[in-house]
Amino acid sequence: MVSTDDDLKDFAANGLALPAGGVEAVTLHQGARIWHADYGTGKPVILLHGGLGHAGNWGKQVPALVAASMRAVVIDSRGHGRSARDERPFSYERMAGDVLAVMDALHIEQAALLGWSDGACTALELARQAPQRVAGVFFFACNVDPTGTKELDESNPLLGRCFTRHKKDYAALSPTPEGFAALLADLGTMQRSQPDYGAADLAAIKVPVWSVIGENDEFIKRDHAEHIAKSIPGAQFREIPGVSHFAPIQRPALFNATVLEFLGGLDR
Repeated sequence: MVSTDDDLKDFAANGLALPAGGVEAVTLHQGARIWHADYGTGKPVILLHGGLGHAGNWGKQVPALVAASMRAVVIDSRGHGRSARDERPFSYERMAGDVLAVMDALHIEQAALLGWSDGACTALELARQAPQRVAGVFFFACNVDPTGTKELDESNPLLGRCFTRHKKDYAALSPTPEGFAALLADLGTMQRSQPDYGAADLAAIKVPVWSVIGENDEFIKRDHAEHIAKSIPGAQFREIPGVSHFAPIQRPALFNATVLEFLGGLDR
């Protein structure tokens, strides 16, 4: 396995997989079958992937968390990876409910949430719904309102490589392998209107939050990530140098060190 993959060529060619040894299960919630896997022991950390992806995209983070004596739980979001969905539209509120259902099924009273892109929005929504269940949110590479996104550069080869990999993985994992185009369209509908948190919404969040962004993020504006940190009480901002929206894959050692710093701070 390569230690860095800045251009995502290895990811595009080979994808990522979770380590062996996870305890896999399915939880039923609001018309969806939510697949998840559980690794290690210790304080629980729930990892929530980005749109179009799946839990295997955390393949370089799970071993680091287990090595740090933590319990890592990965979830395929409804309609992604091995998880199925019903006909209801996507919403971060519904996906946050899915995470809570998995926590209940695994008898996890409280967990830290590591969210990437769409998964970060799901994590923050859960922190709003049930703050007593959330030890903290590592909010990576995501916006909280429409002003935070950049106009995409469609010529960027990293975006093409990531999209192609997601499409291949969906076909290989999904119970509805022909449904990628519908997933893409339905996610787009959600993302055009959600999230849309105002100042009062952010000020009401009462759990520890780090707003984190890669130096070269293709989707999210740096000043928006800073705005999130300034708007949530006690939140902190971090920029990871030399990486983009795909930092967990590009430079996992650097990304993991940032995550472990955040998690270590929750114990203080």
